[in-house]
Amino acid sequence: MNDLIFLCALTLKASMAVLYAALGEVVAERSGVINLGQEGMLLFGAMTGFAAGHATGSATLAFIAAGAACALLAGLHGLFAIRLGANQLLSGIALTILGASLANYLGQPLIGLSGPRQGDLPLPLLKDIPVLGPVFFNQNLLVYLGFALTALVWFVLARTRWGLTLRACGENPTAADAMGVNVARTRFAAVMAGGFFTGLGGAYLSLAFTPGWKEGMSGGQGWIAVAMVIFAGWRPFPALAGALLFGILSAAQFLFQATGQQLAPMYILRILPYLLTILTLSLALLLGRKSQAPAGLGQPFYRER
Repeated sequence: MNDLIFLCALTLKASMAVLYAALGEVVAERSGVINLGQEGMLLFGAMTGFAAGHATGSATLAFIAAGAACALLAGLHGLFAIRLGANQLLSGIALTILGASLANYLGQPLIGLSGPRQGDLPLPLLKDIPVLGPVFFNQNLLVYLGFALTALVWFVLARTRWGLTLRACGENPTAADAMGVNVARTRFAAVMAGGFFTGLGGAYLSLAFTPGWKEGMSGGQGWIAVAMVIFAGWRPFPALAGALLFGILSAAQFLFQATGQQLAPMYILRILPYLLTILTLSLALLLGRKSQAPAGLGQPFYRER
């Protein structure tokens, strides 16, 4: 039972970076903009967050700095994809290369340094509930925020006027423009909000999950997040489920290492989360999830004068 509780609690921790990046991608893509720069933004957010934390000693300022830095990086993608009408796939891939390269170059002096660690925040009374308490209520603040953010994104997209406007820009930007919506501004806001969420996920990696900075520490989780958006049908709660699926497979590696068990070779366990992501994405495409994509996704919009 203790091993099961440990596995479940670690699953939540291991899924958060993917969740934040996936929520950011959901928001951007529902507005009609594909952003394949998630991997680069995760790394840039991790580096920026750790650098800000090391300089200020404040985890709060570190997370804000990481989110803001990645929002600006996403805004660069928005400039090319929205204003200039560049190919969104190529722009996103370039953003991944740029973000990762900047993180590796600027982060060289940070390797081996220490920074503020965002530790667990047990919730009084709730943490004492058998089984559920240690799993759900003895977690990092960013874990609680991840669940709250999932609900908030769903509520904004499904139940608010701004969410309806954003979805209209993704489904039929011409009709949205005819109704008086500034499509470019709405898409810019969505892309930058998505970048902010991804920056939080990156800072979570370097300040909470595996404190410290090292090159390539995201380990491809940005690409996993993009795949999870398709798997989730561009919806927040299924994106959470996909992130948890990735998390439990990642957590299993730590459990087997901690307990000395070896049900399979370690290299098999390490590739399993990524292999299963490919399989679930393939299954989602076979089941027609691609047809659930916003109709205007990836298509530049030029306002008629």
